[in-house]
Amino acid sequence: MTSSAHARHDHAVAIDAGTRFTRIARLGADGVPELVPLPGSVPGEGLPVPAGARPGAALRAAYEAYRAGGGTPDRIVLVVREQDRAQQAARAVDALASAHGTGRAPRIRVLGTPHAVLALLRHAGEATAERYAVCELGASAVEVSVCVPAGGSVAVAGTARHAPAEGYGAAFDRELLAAAGLPDDEAELRALAAVRAQGGSAARLDVALRRADSHQGRYRETVVHRVDGRPITAATVHDALGRLTAGLDHALDRARGGAPAGQAVAVGGAARFGPLTRYLAERQGPLVALPGGTDPALAAVSGAALVAAGRVDPGDRYPYAVCVATHRVFAGTPRTEELVISEAGALEPGGATVFAESGGHRVRVAAGPAPAGPARPVRVRVRDAEGGHTAAVGTLTVPGGAEGDRFHIGVRIAVDGTAHLVLHPLGSAAPGEFPLGTLPTDLKGVRP
Repeated sequence: MTSSAHARHDHAVAIDAGTRFTRIARLGADGVPELVPLPGSVPGEGLPVPAGARPGAALRAAYEAYRAGGGTPDRIVLVVREQDRAQQAARAVDALASAHGTGRAPRIRVLGTPHAVLALLRHAGEATAERYAVCELGASAVEVSVCVPAGGSVAVAGTARHAPAEGYGAAFDRELLAAAGLPDDEAELRALAAVRAQGGSAARLDVALRRADSHQGRYRETVVHRVDGRPITAATVHDALGRLTAGLDHALDRARGGAPAGQAVAVGGAARFGPLTRYLAERQGPLVALPGGTDPALAAVSGAALVAAGRVDPGDRYPYAVCVATHRVFAGTPRTEELVISEAGALEPGGATVFAESGGHRVRVAAGPAPAGPARPVRVRVRDAEGGHTAAVGTLTVPGGAEGDRFHIGVRIAVDGTAHLVLHPLGSAAPGEFPLGTLPTDLKGVRP
């Protein structure tokens, strides 16, 4: 690799601002994603988030620490959770932008966790299933996103989040430490993590939990961990685990919405905990293995680093074509036709409006009969790339135009996933936008 290539490489980074750690990753010289070591960071974890830190403050502090040693990157891929993506993205982008003032700022792309994880799998050539349930098992919450790859895109067909007030993985760790009479400070959390990582610890814990589950009363007092010399019993782990599995069940059932969830992918810090991932595997079947033994806590930021470096397309685009019914007169006979506004895979959340084109030129349409006719209904549908499955989005009412008025018709998708139909006048008037809501994301099983 040349020095100039490595410089470009260093200036494409991914950032995942979690509850406990802020992680910044880039591709190493071998092309493998790696965490960037920052002053005060924990190896394999990232930079700890200070207790009581304001939203965005920890992200900005980590980013400024990166810039102090690595300079301002050209590109950032920012990982946010899927369910409230727009709100998370706005806060995070503002935090990063505020660090630059009037100076040069990088290009920022926002990517939801499921697209970042699927990017990691797609780069390794391992995203071959028809659908996936990306289960993010984090410190504050569990979020499940059902993903449907379609062509070069990945549609998120359903997302659900379970975020108890006391936390998810963090509450589990606190309960174990409290049972051992230990505080839940950073030192004890690291000690607990180190004990779990010891050779044979996972196997011993699994055996103890199975015995405690099948023999009520017996084996429950078996010591499964010792943290700073304090015992943690199978009963403590078993009871605390029940809260994790109940929260996972809740999110998984809501995300599915009655449809199949597909192969499960477990990511996030709590996905390191074997009993929880084994429970998920018992429910969903064998879990998708992360490529190269990727740490599940680093899966999202690793996938985002590959996207930032241009090694993989995240497929974060709407996978289906958006169409409207139009009317033409042939030989004096009115005829209804379908006009494709955007082809499958053309729309990107937060991206530019895509306009209907023919022969490389935007199609001109009239919004209503002349002169200044009444409002006209416009039927909107979506269809897959093969045209075998379609679904109705709804019928909009757009104002009629004066005789000779013509528009370009387009559609855009906001960062939060909601779509708008756009009518752009050929004159100087401002474009009109009409809300479409959230477009269908899973057409399989829908009758043409």
